[in-house]
Amino acid sequence: MRAFLRDTITIIVIAAMIVAGQRAIAPKIVVDGPSMNFTLHNGQQIVINKVVYRFHQPERGDIIVFYPPNNGKEEYIKRIIGLPGESVEIEGGKVYIHKKDGTILPLVESYLAEPARAPFKGGTIPPNEYFVLGDNRNNSSDSRGGWTVPFKNIMGKAWLSVWPPSRWGLVVNYLANEQ
Repeated sequence: MRAFLRDTITIIVIAAMIVAGQRAIAPKIVVDGPSMNFTLHNGQQIVINKVVYRFHQPERGDIIVFYPPNNGKEEYIKRIIGLPGESVEIEGGKVYIHKKDGTILPLVESYLAEPARAPFKGGTIPPNEYFVLGDNRNNSSDSRGGWTVPFKNIMGKAWLSVWPPSRWGLVVNYLANEQ
């Protein structure tokens, strides 16, 4: 009986450590709202990778979970479009990146259901901050509202879809191809 109790307690402690470790390294979040349609859907559950950005900087096309600077309590999920030192422009439904070296590059975004209807021209993205957009451009609260995402506000990169079963698999972080 004593060995059974010891083994049971050991199993419970190990299970608790695994759950705590999983939540610390790769927590699960629920997509709330239509702003990332049709890449991610309202109610879809995803696991985020919290350690990836310890090894490299976020890249254009990454889908990230973050706390927006204007609302530090609510988690947002969006796609990185602009990198530090660049500026972003939307004209005729097409996104253009004004790079640090002065070149202007249009993005090819095959993952969009429809392009943004409203034009936009932003200023230079500050150091260590990122310009983000929802994939559902006409129904998203994002960097077009006048804010960028500080690196310190990024929780992690969208990694794995775990619910519903029809969406199981890796979250595709399309590289927003530059032409």
